[in-house]
Amino acid sequence: MIDLEDLAFLLERLCPMFVLLDRSGRMTRVGPTLQKLRPEQPMQGEKFLETFELLRPRSVATVPALMASSGAKLHLSLRDEPRTALKGLIVPLPGEHGAIVNLSFGISILDAVRDYALTSADFSGTDLAIELLYLVEAKSAAMEASRKLNLRLQGAMIAAEEQAFTDTLTGLKNRRAMDHILSRLLSGTTPFALMHLDLDYFKSVNDTLGHAAGDHVLQHVARVMVEETRGDDTVARIGGDEFVLIFNHLQERERLDSIARRLIDRLEEPIPFNGEECRISASVGTVLSLQFARPEASALLHAADLALYAAKRAGRATHRFYDADLSSARVEPLERAGTLLAGDEAEISQRTARNLAG
Repeated sequence: MIDLEDLAFLLERLCPMFVLLDRSGRMTRVGPTLQKLRPEQPMQGEKFLETFELLRPRSVATVPALMASSGAKLHLSLRDEPRTALKGLIVPLPGEHGAIVNLSFGISILDAVRDYALTSADFSGTDLAIELLYLVEAKSAAMEASRKLNLRLQGAMIAAEEQAFTDTLTGLKNRRAMDHILSRLLSGTTPFALMHLDLDYFKSVNDTLGHAAGDHVLQHVARVMVEETRGDDTVARIGGDEFVLIFNHLQERERLDSIARRLIDRLEEPIPFNGEECRISASVGTVLSLQFARPEASALLHAADLALYAAKRAGRATHRFYDADLSSARVEPLERAGTLLAGDEAEISQRTARNLAG
């Protein structure tokens, strides 16, 4: 004689997803974990085949057929949402007591744990699902640690790349970054203008006030150039007091000349440093990418350099556009210009030193 109360007591501890069925297919006892799937809809007293949809075996559609399928693996799901998938095994009880159906989540256990907030206490202590849950938790922890490590590595890589392309003194892009940007523009079809800016009288600042003053001047110059350009333009320091500005989608000479003039005017303003005034100016040369049928980086930089020294020869603090005629007149005039410019620098340095001494 089977005592169903004692049986239910044992099953709750050994198989917390069990169902006790009577001969009519009504659920007389339901395991605590199974009931957690529908906490507001008591399953006890409901008909098994009205609560669960039997997917396989397809031949089982009635309670007698269900009772007769002892030992067969059942594939079923709850009829309402969420339609949690379950697996089961039915074992008839002796006499007229009905049957026991033991259910499990199978491969859908992870979804069930997430959907119903299940814990290890909801499973039998010998259930392999417990070990699976621990493995999932360990894997999740490992994946989270890996994700954080990857983020740190990615951040470090981005920082390293940023540092590799940045001039540390001014925060502008460096020569390497300019070469990369110029190469990318030349591989596309975007027209652009390239402006080469060189500071006048910068050497005299270093000679008379020291390199700290020179660094201060370069940082001030960088701020001015960033303020006078657009967000998608490029400003790079390519040498001690040399800068390159690249203007995307800009070929209008009037606008470029206006930008160069504003830069020159602002850089001629005295720059305070430790109670003294640093005085510089700037010469600028500009070349347009469309001035060349097949522009190359070296040719554009050379053309901008020619235009820059044409501005130097014209008296400094001026702006010149590249013209093809500059190429044929480059060698001798530039040699004379270099001598004159060196003499000017020496004269400015001496004059500044006398003024500071006086």
